[in-house]
Parts: sequence; C-alpha cells; structure tokens
Amino acid sequence: MTAQIIDGLALSRQLRAEVAQRAAALAARGVRPGLAVVLVGDDPASQIYVRNKVKACAETGLHSVLERYPASMTEPELLARVRALNDDPAIHGILVQLPLPSHLAAHRVIESISPAKDVDGFHLASAGALMIGQPGFRPCTPSGCMKMLESIGCEPRGKHAVIIGRSNIVGKPMAMLLLHASATVTICHSATRDLAHHTRQADILVAAVGRRNIVSAGMVKSGAVVIDVGMNRDDQGKLCGDVDFAGVREVAGWITPVPGGVGPMTITMLLVNTLEAAQRTLAGSHR
Repeated sequence: MTAQIIDGLALSRQLRAEVAQRAAALAARGVRPGLAVVLVGDDPASQIYVRNKVKACAETGLHSVLERYPASMTEPELLARVRALNDDPAIHGILVQLPLPSHLAAHRVIESISPAKDVDGFHLASAGALMIGQPGFRPCTPSGCMKMLESIGCEPRGKHAVIIGRSNIVGKPMAMLLLHASATVTICHSATRDLAHHTRQADILVAAVGRRNIVSAGMVKSGAVVIDVGMNRDDQGKLCGDVDFAGVREVAGWITPVPGGVGPMTITMLLVNTLEAAQRTLAGSHR
C-alpha cells in the first residue's frame, strides 16, 4: 500500500478562494476584515512566518497591519500597543508572533488581547470555550488538521485518534477537537512508555512534537491517516516533519507531506478566523 497524499497547498488554495469571496461580500457591506500582526525582535523564523501571513491577507482581500518593534521593547509598551489595537474598529484580529523575547511574559501579552480579536485562539477564554464545546476561536493548526481530515472524508466518530505532543498550541486543542468529533483520543508525550504500542492502535495519528523521524513505519497501523505537524530540518538542511515520510507512506492510507501539508493550512485558518471576527462585528452592529 502506498498512502495517498493530503495536499495542504491545494486545500489551502480552495479555502482561500472562499475567504476572498466572503471578504469581498463583507467589503461591499462596508466592513473590510483587518488583521494586526505584532512582531517583537528579529527572530528569523518569525520574520518568515509574519511575511507569509501579511502576504496571505493581501492575496485574499483582507486588510493587514504589520507592527515591528525592537527586542528591547518593554512589556508595558507592548501591552499598551495591544490595548490600542483592541480599541481600533478597523482591526478585527490581533496576532502577537511567538516566541517573544525572554523578558516579555507571553501569557500576559496573550491575555491582554480581547477575546473577540483572539484569532490565534490562545486566550484563556478561547481555550475554555474549546474545552466545553462553546463557540469561539480555535487554534489555527489544529483547525487546519480537522479541515484536512474533512477534505478526505475521514469521519473521526468512533475512530481511535492518537496525538503525540501535549502543547497548548497543537496537542491539547487537537485532542479537544477530535473529542468533540466523537473520536476516542489518546495523548502521548515525553513520559509515555512504549510509544509504538499506542501509535500502532491509531486510526488517526497526529505527530506534533518537533522531533525528526519520531514516527517510523513500524509504529503505524496499516491504512491509518497520518497528520505530520512537525517542522524540522534534515541533515541537508531541508524542511521535514516528525514522520519518516518515505517509510510511513508505504504503510499508511493517507499522509500529509512536509512541506506542503499542515503549514499552509495554519495560515489559511488564521484568515478564516479573522473573517469570522469581522462577521461577528457586523452581526453585533445590526442587533
């Protein structure tokens, strides 16, 4: 068996075309969805991510504002900027690019963002809403993974989903989304004994730890759907995931590549969340 590829680039193009149509419809009603991206410091990876997000906004008709600040920016200064963006009616979504310089407390900065503009889905209010199944912004990477499952007709109900990784950004929200979709969910992490014992039971396997080749072919159930969230570099410096792609592809039923899999979907779901935030603003003004 050779697994079929879940093409994140193709799915992203399709979803971004829908975003562009919806954004144009909102603009015709006087609301142009706006995203503010705040970058503190000069982390090279962050600069690439931010550039891609701003470019994606431009391509889909969203208004974006990029605010760059030196690594020496103080926490009170950053909190003041976030508060100003909270009050700006032209901005519907606020994203503070992580990681922040070490002297800035990321949790305090994230909590200063209005939950109504928390398009990253990291605010405590967003996390709580996800936990109990209430409406709210979902973190972009797990949301993108759910869209990928939907695109191949993979219904999580009744399936065993195994997630490797327990981060607040991917692992935990991924587990909640799959749980709400009626999957049976197992979360594995650095203290899990006999990781392969768990992964071989997975109908849906999500690898999200940032360790190259942590998942090999012998760890995967035949026909499983494998979602690779990892972003690593191989010995030649090329981008790769957490999964041994060449080996696992011969066992799995479906697999996401790296690059070209989950990555494009993360930015796409950020656009979707920003659009939703703008629509909620419009709905609120018509009450």
